[in-house]
Amino acid sequence: MSAIPIKRALISVSNKDGLVDFARALAALGVEILSTGGTSRTLKEVGIAVKDVSDHTGFPEIMDGRVKTLHPKIHGGFLARRDNEEHLRAMAENDIAPIDMLVVNLYPFVETVRGGGDFDACIENIDIGGPAMIRAAAKNHEFVSVLTDPEDYADVLADMKTHGGGVSTERRRVLAAKAYARTAAYDTAISEWFAVQNEGGAEKLPPRFSLAGTRKQSLRYGENPHQDAALYLLEGEDRPGPARAAQIQGKELSYNNINDTDAAFALVADFEEPALAIIKHANPCGVATGKSMLAAYERALACDPVSAFGGIIALNRVLDGPTAEAIIKVFSEVIIAPSISAEARVILATKPNIRVLETGGLPDLSARRPLLTRIAGGFLVQDADIGRIMPSDLKVVTKRAPSAEELADMIFAFRVAKHTKSNAIIYAKNGATVGIGAGQMSRVDSARIAAWKAQEAANKAGMPESMAKGSVVASDAFFPFADGLISAADAGVTALIQPGGSIRDEEVIAAADERNLAMVFTGMRHFRH
Repeated sequence: MSAIPIKRALISVSNKDGLVDFARALAALGVEILSTGGTSRTLKEVGIAVKDVSDHTGFPEIMDGRVKTLHPKIHGGFLARRDNEEHLRAMAENDIAPIDMLVVNLYPFVETVRGGGDFDACIENIDIGGPAMIRAAAKNHEFVSVLTDPEDYADVLADMKTHGGGVSTERRRVLAAKAYARTAAYDTAISEWFAVQNEGGAEKLPPRFSLAGTRKQSLRYGENPHQDAALYLLEGEDRPGPARAAQIQGKELSYNNINDTDAAFALVADFEEPALAIIKHANPCGVATGKSMLAAYERALACDPVSAFGGIIALNRVLDGPTAEAIIKVFSEVIIAPSISAEARVILATKPNIRVLETGGLPDLSARRPLLTRIAGGFLVQDADIGRIMPSDLKVVTKRAPSAEELADMIFAFRVAKHTKSNAIIYAKNGATVGIGAGQMSRVDSARIAAWKAQEAANKAGMPESMAKGSVVASDAFFPFADGLISAADAGVTALIQPGGSIRDEEVIAAADERNLAMVFTGMRHFRH
């Protein structure tokens, strides 16, 4: 098919960005404009000739506007094939005029939900006529152009001017694909909202699961240069993080930057006290709390200064000047924080290659949200790991109970383990990691690597003994054998925290008692694959 001339267009939009200029341009090209409600009033107020849909159909808007475009003269005008004699005869017999263009964006359902609208308000903002018209026009895109995004107005007008008032086949197909993606995303947002309203029912996850996002940007590549990638924003979720952060400076974020930064920011958001994390390849290489961000940074860096080079730094408080001054001494890929002080911005600007993100807040890690993993032929869905262990949840299983200081470090270390790839072993002391073993096939190897890291860090700091000396150790899952515990004991730990639940728990407890170690069971595992 060649370009299809646009003689009649139906415009009905809630988002009126660019509306007047676009409608005026259509009118100048001789296009008759049909419209409804607020859109019609807006166009008439600026002197654009508009025919109300109710005048076109001969049927009034009823039921508070719920029924206005659901009419054969509207849907017949969109759906009729102009090359089908039977369709043309039906149009003539029923006084149905062809409609060559639809300009619609849907009721602001997502915006109503985000704005805290009550149940009835959200229901009223579920669009019915809009999606029905979009689907009809998109199905018949051989003859009809359908616009669902104000960003397409300029391109369509340029196309029409190029093709003598018509829209090209290629453009109509692109618009149709975008239209179906829009209705799919809209329905997904509604279904997700309804699922939340029904929480507490028998089914925790719905029998049908869908996910929709809007592309924010195409990325240079994915994990590797031969992989295509893009960043999408989820409909209805404005959770603070790298996806929606304001980038203060630096080059465009890569796929790996975004993935690692999200992991880092989630880790620090899990702490109420000031906390800072340094992440490399989605795993922490140093995490610390402190009375100031500067103190937290210095202690986090001391855990593994070698791995910290080229890492991601996340803070759960404002990034101040003194902390920024310390950070720029070691190259970092990305820094993310809820806010960046004016002094820190000036300091960071001296290192323009560092990407700096300001989120405006911290994500709510207690909110239930689905996590997806793609597999061949399907995908897995699970709730995010929002589990938290408090001191009252712990069961002391050894003869010696932990001291208050050990207990605090245990809670800290176990929370870091939650954000570390399994098998995860975390050595911690005084609210800071001193050795981390992650992602190993055996737990004892993770324990040995963590101990080695602690010794290496001590060597670089000129310390006479390992940083693990006098620390506690956290394991994200149970010790299947006593060897992991023994390795930690040999490194100098004094206490351990682990989920428990192994058939060899008694053997592990006995090994702890032999070495006068305190050990507690959490009853909760934190696998992170």
